[in-house]
Formats: sequence, structure tokens, C-alpha cells
Amino acid sequence: MDISSIFLLLSVCGSTRAFTLDYGGVPLWINRFLGEPSVLTLKDRMDPGWFRAVNTQSCPLECDCPIQWPTAVYCDHRGLIQLPSGLPSPTQYLFLQGNSIMILGSRAFANATNLRWLILDHNQILSEQLDDVLFFNLTRLVNLFINNNSLTRVPVGLPRGLKQLRLAYNHIEKISAGAFQNLENLTLLLLQGNRLKTIEEGDLKGLGVLNLLDLSHNLLETFPKHLPPSVQQLYLFNNSLTGLMGNSLHGFNGLRYLRLGHNKLRNEGLDPGAFNLTSLVELDLSYNQLTEIPTVPTTLQYLYLEVNNIQEFTVSSFCRTTGPTSYSRMKILRLDGNKLEYHKLPPDWVFCLRVLHNIYI
Repeated sequence: MDISSIFLLLSVCGSTRAFTLDYGGVPLWINRFLGEPSVLTLKDRMDPGWFRAVNTQSCPLECDCPIQWPTAVYCDHRGLIQLPSGLPSPTQYLFLQGNSIMILGSRAFANATNLRWLILDHNQILSEQLDDVLFFNLTRLVNLFINNNSLTRVPVGLPRGLKQLRLAYNHIEKISAGAFQNLENLTLLLLQGNRLKTIEEGDLKGLGVLNLLDLSHNLLETFPKHLPPSVQQLYLFNNSLTGLMGNSLHGFNGLRYLRLGHNKLRNEGLDPGAFNLTSLVELDLSYNQLTEIPTVPTTLQYLYLEVNNIQEFTVSSFCRTTGPTSYSRMKILRLDGNKLEYHKLPPDWVFCLRVLHNIYI
């Protein structure tokens, strides 16, 4: 299921409980019960003079410090070229996206050591202008967003407690060994839209509980090895992958969502057992160069094969045998944009795909 940029969740009693805003392609969920603030900018929505009149805590002149979220500071989309001075020490949520900040010195957050969220998306931050001890004292930081900047490497000295690290759409070409060594709590890592050509052994070492890894829109030509086996969602679309070996997914016992669309996959490059993983729920192979339907496990529920060159519907790709308990659990099957016609499907396909909800041809 595609994730839209904005979700609005309403409670049964009608009041807004949580919503999300797209940051790096994956929404950020807001939990109001924990006092987490809105991620929407307050610029031009409320008079900052009112904030200052009713809020006794100090607030940088360039920012807004709404009284309803006393631990949040909004400095986003202000044309800033440097970090505002005088950040209030209680600040936990700092929004700095949409500025022109390039440099962050070693003491940039010296007075804001309680930070939990730091959002720096859409600035001009350079790796060589990031001090190595910048994040050293931010021991409570759980979300760090530096999408759409000019980073050429993963920042060093990241806090051990990080749960989300978003570095999408930068200029990272290589991951330094040990860059993630101490991030044993990280569950989400976004690296899409960079210039990675390979993942070396040790590059992702230490990510023992990583759930979602996005490596899409890079320059990968072979399926990356040495990925954390804890990953449940792996996104590799828009690369230049040509195939998968039989052991490419070996050890990924919890992998549920694998997205390989918009690559250069060919049947001759796919081992017959490449997708033999019973934990898989969704497999995206759309917009590739396949001429045959690859063999998939009977437990798979969503398969996207649109816009390939498939000319024949092979029931054995979904069911090796059919019987009372031998059938595919497929719910959604997309084959549109291929060289197939519905009326030419083999008559026994309905016995194999007996719980199918939708098929697109």
C-alpha cells in the first residue's frame, strides 16, 4: 500500500489524535498523548507577537514558540543562513526545515540538550561543515531528519538513542565503516536519492533492530549484501538491479515488504528460488524487463508485475500443486501493461488463486 504524504487520523470522539506529514518519503506519526507537537509550520498562521505576549519563556526572534507546545520551537522557512541563537533550554522539538543553513558548529545545540526531534530538511548543510561532536550531548534525540541537503557522508557521533535517521536526497557515495556502530535502537533509515553504488560488509553493522531500510533511487547494480537481517521493509526501486541470486534474501526471516520496481530485472538474472521467503507479504517487480512470471511463495498476498514484457500466465509460478490446502493466498495481482489477455488465461488459474480479490490485466 502506498503511503501518501499526509494522513489525518480522527478518534472515535471526533477530535484529532494524530496525523503525519511526509518527511523523506515516509510520514512522521504524531502522538498527541505524548505531547508531541504539530509538524505543520506556524509561519503566517498566527501572530508571533501574540506568542511573545503570553509566553514568558525566551524565544529566538526568528522563531515562533507556541504556548500550546511549550517544548516546540518553529524556525522553519525563515530564510536563515545560520542557527538562531538563544534556543530555550526546555526545547525538545526543533523545526529548522526550509532554510539555507550550511554550517553547524560544535556548540550549535549546547543549550538544547533535551532535543527529541531535530528537523533540518531542505537546507544546504555540508558534511565538511558538520562538527564531529555536534550531536554528542543530544542523548535524548530520537528523530534526526537531514533530508535534501548536501551531505557527502553519514554524520559521525550520532546519539545512541536514535530511532529514526533520515538522510534522503543528499550526495552520499559511500558509507564509512562503523558509521552506525552504536545505533542499536534505530528502526528506520532513509538513504534513498543518494549516490550509493554498493553496500560493503560492515557498512550497516550495529543496526540490530532496523525495521525499514530505503535504498531506492541510488546507483546499485547488484542486490546489496550485508544488510541487517531484522529488516521487514526493504525498498530498492529505481536502481539498476539486473537479478537476484538464490541466497540474496537468505536470513531475512522477517522480511514482509520488498520493493524492486523500476530496475532492470530479467528472468535470466533471477534464481528460481530468489523469492522463496514465506514471510513476504508484498513484492513489487513492476517496471522491469521480465518476460515470465517468477516463482513466488504461496503465502504472498500482493504482487505487482505491471509494465514488464510477460507473455504467458504460468499457474506454477503461484502454485506448485493445488488441493484443499494447497493454494495461493494472493489477494492483489497486477499484470497490466504486459502482453497478456484475460480471456487467454489458463482455466485452472482460479483453483490456484482462489482467494484473489483483484487481478489487473
